[in-house]
Amino acid sequence: MDRHNVSEGVTAEIVADLHREDLKIQHRYNCKGLTYWFDDERKTAFCLYEAPNEEAIKEMHAKAHGQVPNKIIEVDRSVVESFLGRIEDPEKSKKITLNIINDPAFRTIMVVGIKPGSLKQALDKEINFTIARQQKSITDNITLFKGRLVKQNPDHFLVSFYSVTNAVLSALKIESEFNKGIGGIDNSHTRLHIGLNSGIPVDQANGLFEDTLKAAYSYFDLVNATVVLSSEVKELYESENMNLPTLPATIVALTPPEEKFLKGLVEFTEREWRKTCFTTDEFSRHFGYSKSGLYRKLMALTGKSPNNYLRDYRLRMALSYLKKKDLNISEVAFETGFNSPAYFSKCFHETFGILPSHYMKSINS
Repeated sequence: MDRHNVSEGVTAEIVADLHREDLKIQHRYNCKGLTYWFDDERKTAFCLYEAPNEEAIKEMHAKAHGQVPNKIIEVDRSVVESFLGRIEDPEKSKKITLNIINDPAFRTIMVVGIKPGSLKQALDKEINFTIARQQKSITDNITLFKGRLVKQNPDHFLVSFYSVTNAVLSALKIESEFNKGIGGIDNSHTRLHIGLNSGIPVDQANGLFEDTLKAAYSYFDLVNATVVLSSEVKELYESENMNLPTLPATIVALTPPEEKFLKGLVEFTEREWRKTCFTTDEFSRHFGYSKSGLYRKLMALTGKSPNNYLRDYRLRMALSYLKKKDLNISEVAFETGFNSPAYFSKCFHETFGILPSHYMKSINS
C-alpha cells in the first residue's frame, strides 16, 4: 500500500483519473491495482497494489502520471480488509468509466478488553467464565455500532470504526453495561479498559496503522482510566455532535503534550528496559524532568510511580516469557532486568498474587 500527499486543489475526480492511468500500464511492471482510498479533508490518497517490489510501483506511477508515492509499505490483504472493509473497488464504482471513490482510509481504532483483578484470578475458571460472558456483550456492542473486529486476543479486542461517533458511542455503551453488570454479570473481579485513537493506514512507521495502534495500546495499557481518547478523537466527536451533551467526566481525553509524553515513554522504555542497570533516573534525564516532576507526571497519567511503572513493565514482559516456556524462572528474571531470581519472585508475587513457580505449574498442568 502506498500513500500520496496531494495538494489542496486535488479532487476525487483527479485522483480517480490518476488511478485509471496507472491501470492502463500496470501490466508492464507486473503490478495489479486492487483499489484506492481518497481523503479530501486530509488530502491523502492510498493505493493498494499487488506488486513484485517497491521500485515497480514507483516506476509505474512515474511513467503513468509522475505522482510518485510519499511512502510504500508491505501489507497483508486480509489485515487491510479487516481495518478498511475492502480490498477491491466497490461494485457500484465498477460500472462507471471514471472510478471515483470518496472513501477516506482514516479510521478510529479501539483497543478494548476485560482483565482479571490479578493473575491468580485469571487462573480461576469461574472468573474466566465471567470474562467470556462480558466479552460476548462487547462483541455484540461492536457489531451494533458497525465496528470491524480486526483481532481477538485472550484479554482484548482490536476494532476499526469508519465513524468516530460510532467508536465513541460504542465505548460509552460498553462502559455503561459493564458498570451496570448487565445480565447479572459480576464485575467485582474484573477491570474494563478502552483506548481510542484515530489515524491513517500508512503513516511514518512501516506497518499498517502502526503509529495509531501503538498509541491506542498505550492508552489501553498505561493510562489510569477506563475509557481514554486521543485529543483528535475527542475533537472530531465533538465537531460531529455539537448538539449532544458533552462527554461524561469519567472519560479521559488526553492533551497533545500528554500524548507526546506517552509516546516518548513507551519508545524509551522499549529500548532500555532489559538493562539491569537501567533505573528511573534514566527517565528523568531523558525527559528533562526533575525526579519529583517525573513522579507527578507519571502518577497523573498512569497512577504509578516511576519505580512501579518500570517494575510492572518488566513483570508484564516476564509473564510473556514464562508463557512461552523457553526459559526457566532464573533466566527470565535476568532477561527482564531483575538483579536476582529471589527479588523477581517477590515482585511477581506482590503484583500478580502468585509465585512464578506456581504459575509455571498451573500452565503446565
